[in-house]
Amino acid sequence: MRAFFLPLLLSAVLASGCLVKKSTHQRALDQIKTLEGQLADANGKITDQDNRITTLGDELSKLKGDLDTTEDARRKKEEEVRKVLGEKEATEAELVELRRQRDIAEKRLSAYRDLQKRFQALVDAGTLQVAFRNGQMTLKLPSGVLFPSGSADLSKAGQETLAKVAEALISFKDRRFLVAGHTDSVPIKTRKFKNNWYLSTARAVSVVEFLGLAGFPDSQLAAAGYADKDPVGDNATEEGRELNRRIEIILVPDLSELPQLAEEPK
Repeated sequence: MRAFFLPLLLSAVLASGCLVKKSTHQRALDQIKTLEGQLADANGKITDQDNRITTLGDELSKLKGDLDTTEDARRKKEEEVRKVLGEKEATEAELVELRRQRDIAEKRLSAYRDLQKRFQALVDAGTLQVAFRNGQMTLKLPSGVLFPSGSADLSKAGQETLAKVAEALISFKDRRFLVAGHTDSVPIKTRKFKNNWYLSTARAVSVVEFLGLAGFPDSQLAAAGYADKDPVGDNATEEGRELNRRIEIILVPDLSELPQLAEEPK
């Protein structure tokens, strides 16, 4: 009986041992399949992420390119804005300067018109001319009205004329005047004047001295002689030589008076 059950028990034990090993192996296989599935899924996700990263990298590169383009455009716009602002500021500065010059010109012209008005009686009498020459207002007095021929001593008529000139100039005593003497081209050589330079200068000094005695500030007057070197007429004719023999009283402009007025024909 004992010998009968022993083989049977052994067979059962062997059968039982074989069943346990098969189950463990199957679980291992299933686990491997699961892990392989998870790995494949992970690989798929990794591939998707790699593709996504590649796509995002391409988009980022494009955005950087667009940003660079936009930055260049911005810099160009800023340069254009700075240029326009610079031109605007320069234009505004020019406008301010033009307005300043206009105001000076208007003030200067008003003073000149006032001076001309004051001398109108002498102009009408033909003893004086008011004109613009070399951009400056000039009072022209023929030497024949002021001086005897070949002399630098004022005649009585010349003194009367200059007295009226001085009376009108007094209101402009804050301005500087240059008295210029001119002669024709006929040379002079006397004991007192060895040439036309001496004569023209002496006549200018005589006028300055008279204006000073009449009340015009000496510090605002100057004298100069030009001899026959600055003619306004043709020295080949008597009429031209008469025009050249003259005294000019020139209103010296301030340094700020830059605008030039039109010069009248000679």
